[in-house]
Amino acid sequence: MRNHRIRTTALAATALLAALSLTACSSDDGSSSSAKAGSAAHTAVKQSPPPTAAPDKNTTDADTGTGTGTGTGTGTGTGTGSTPDNTVAPAKTDGKSAGKNSTGSTNRAGSGSTTSRTPVTCDGANTKTTVTKVSRPINHLLLTLTNTGGRPCYAYYAPKLRFDDAQAVFPILDDSRPQAVVTLDPGQSAYAAIGLTGEPGAGPAPREATHLQVHFSGRSPEGSTGSPAELTLPANTYWDDNGFVTFWQTEMADALSY
Repeated sequence: MRNHRIRTTALAATALLAALSLTACSSDDGSSSSAKAGSAAHTAVKQSPPPTAAPDKNTTDADTGTGTGTGTGTGTGTGTGSTPDNTVAPAKTDGKSAGKNSTGSTNRAGSGSTTSRTPVTCDGANTKTTVTKVSRPINHLLLTLTNTGGRPCYAYYAPKLRFDDAQAVFPILDDSRPQAVVTLDPGQSAYAAIGLTGEPGAGPAPREATHLQVHFSGRSPEGSTGSPAELTLPANTYWDDNGFVTFWQTEMADALSY
């Protein structure tokens, strides 16, 4: 019994010593590993320098592009704007030819646009006036005014008529006033209708006339301008104080519609 206890105690002591020995080994290994790990980490930190910022390619390109773009843009803009005025030399011509061409062009332009095309007033000197009897309407005559001059002319208002030795101007029909002054180019004609008599029995008996004097109005409706036209009337022309003459019209049908 006593030997058994001694053996048990010895075994227990041996087991305790083995356990203590394992614990010590474990502590040494752990400390050593931790120290090695810490040392390695510390060494890595010290050996790895902080990263340096690499040159930014995009930034460098952008700067280069900006500089190039500015230079190119300025050069192109200046060149484009100044090319028509500064870089194209005028054609070489001798003074005699240039002067001749310039003078010819100027004279032709002045002659066409200033002199021959400036309108004047239609009168007996630059027109031809004729008088004819018409079948419809009855008791009507037709005056035709033709521009025989070299410029356009204005046929203002209405013709002012005198039959034979009458003291008063023949009445003018205001209802026939056109919307604008009639303008005649050379060779063109205007028309005015003469209603010889009014309603039968409305006044003195009609009287025969053989001669008609046509006066022309200027810009003012008062008075007349230029020389009158002297016309011989068709045979058997009778008129009275109730007749009328229309304003000048551009169309014959318009004049004869009154």
